[in-house]
Amino acid sequence: MRDNIKISCRKRLSRIEGQVRGLSRMVDEDRYCIDIVTQISAVRAALRRVEEEVLKDHVAHCVEHAITSGNKADQRRKISELMAVIERTNR
Repeated sequence: MRDNIKISCRKRLSRIEGQVRGLSRMVDEDRYCIDIVTQISAVRAALRRVEEEVLKDHVAHCVEHAITSGNKADQRRKISELMAVIERTNR
């Protein structure tokens, strides 16, 4: 993973970590259910953004490298991995 992507992901994940701790406090404080669900949706959306950033970097770095290498087996493996991840995320 490229350094700038790693830094960006760490920052986002730290924010998400804080959001999850806030969710835990909301549950402890018996906050309104809809407010909790709203925050859960926000956390999921934030995680999706991190996931997209990591996947974009993977395509730009790992998949691109496999394509330019000319190694057919590596190309197939990287594409297969990518498709499997996409299938899992769409469930």
